[in-house]
Formats: sequence, structure tokens, C-alpha cells
Amino acid sequence: MGLRIHFVVDPQGWCCMGLIIFVWLYNTIFIPKVILFPHYEEGHISAVAILCYYLCSLFCIASLVRASVADPGKLPENPKIPITEREFWELCNKCNMMRPKRSHHCSRCGHCVRRMDHHCPWINNCVGEDNHWLFLQLCFYTQILSSYTLILDFCHYYYFLPLKKDNWDDFVFRHELALLRISAFMGLIMLGGISGLFYTQLMGIFTDTTSIEKMSNCCENVSRPRKPWQQTFSEVFGTHWKILWFIPFRQRQPLRVPYHFANHV
Repeated sequence: MGLRIHFVVDPQGWCCMGLIIFVWLYNTIFIPKVILFPHYEEGHISAVAILCYYLCSLFCIASLVRASVADPGKLPENPKIPITEREFWELCNKCNMMRPKRSHHCSRCGHCVRRMDHHCPWINNCVGEDNHWLFLQLCFYTQILSSYTLILDFCHYYYFLPLKKDNWDDFVFRHELALLRISAFMGLIMLGGISGLFYTQLMGIFTDTTSIEKMSNCCENVSRPRKPWQQTFSEVFGTHWKILWFIPFRQRQPLRVPYHFANHV
């Protein structure tokens, strides 16, 4: 599958995503400047700690950007429906277009999305079949980066040896406490919010149920066979190789699912 760019014109979504980018940019700039590099110069930490922090930061922003611009699974205007699969399609009562079952019409984006989970203003995009894996990576790496930041904030005050003033620039020296308090506050907010969201997303994959299906109570356990968790995760990430589930720098390839495990309700 080629890379398909999907851009949503939504000022509210732009503001939400801009706030997320600000938090990421703040921690990516000030945490190394205030904690990592000064303590590295004095031999309190190794270069591995700096490399790991920048690697987590890179994976976090990569999954954010890709989740926000990736096509979530928008249906074409005139889809070609194979004869053997017509029973798995239905008519949308909002846009009057045929769509696969378990699709949903997004009122904010104005079109139907295959296996839509929800519309997320924080990425200014729908979370659907083709970008759900990127959204999960975003939640995962945001938790890792927030936890890492909070640990560094704690260690800077209660574990690492005090820094010499020679390793501080004037701005950092005067505003150190304020900078780290802001970082800790944003880290706690991000970690608390994302942890709950990530948990609900994982439970949805384990039960093979989207957020919309949970809210509408249209997905009963008896409506289709229960899949193994490895199968549901492989379908979301587009590969059976578990190591690739953590890599945002790749293209997702949809897996062919046997008919007795067809995703329909």
C-alpha cells in the first residue's frame, strides 16, 4: 500500500495537536538542557541515557505526525464490492454510500471510515483501520517519554549529585525550578490521561471491539467467534512480527482474515 496523506481542516483539531507538539517540544529541548547534558558532563549519567531519551522522543513525534496525516481508512466514492463479500456491506444512512460492516460515518470529517474507533482531536484525525496501529504507538511512546521525564525530574533533585554552576547557562540557572515544575506538571497530565486511554484501547483490541461499538452496545460476544489476542493485534498492526508492532517507520499491510473470523456484526 502506498502512503496516502489525509489532512483534516479543523481549527479545533489544529489547536489540540499544537498543544501536544508544544509539550513534546518543551520536554525535548529543556530536559536535555537542564538535566541530561549537565549531568553527563560531570559524569553522573552515561551517553546511553541521552540516546534513549532522544530515541523515545523521536518515536513519539513520528507516531504523532504519521497518525495525524495517515488515511484512517476513508472509503472511495464508488467502491468495487466483490460478489462474495456483498453480504458484509451495508448502506450508510448519512452519505448514502455502501460501506463494509463495522464502518462508521464521521460527522466531523464528513465521510465513512473502515472500522472506525473514534475521532481524536489530539491528532486531528479519525482513528480507523489504517492508522489505529499508529495511534497505539503514539499512546505507548507518550507514556514512555512522560515516565522517563518524570524519573529524570525526580532524580535531578533527590538522587543525582548537585551540579556545579559552571555547567549551567544563566537562563537555566535562574529558572531551573520553574522549568522542571512545568515539565513535571505536563508529564503527570500526559501520563495520567494517556494511560487510561491506552488501557481502553488495549481492552478493545483484546475483545475485538471498537469504542463506537462499545458505546452503541451493538457488538455482542455471540455475534462472531472470539479471536486469539495475537490475531487481533496482528490485524491492527498489519504484521505477525511482534517486533514490528513498535516501529512507526514502516508501511502497514492489511492481513487476509479467514471468513470464519470475518469482522462483521
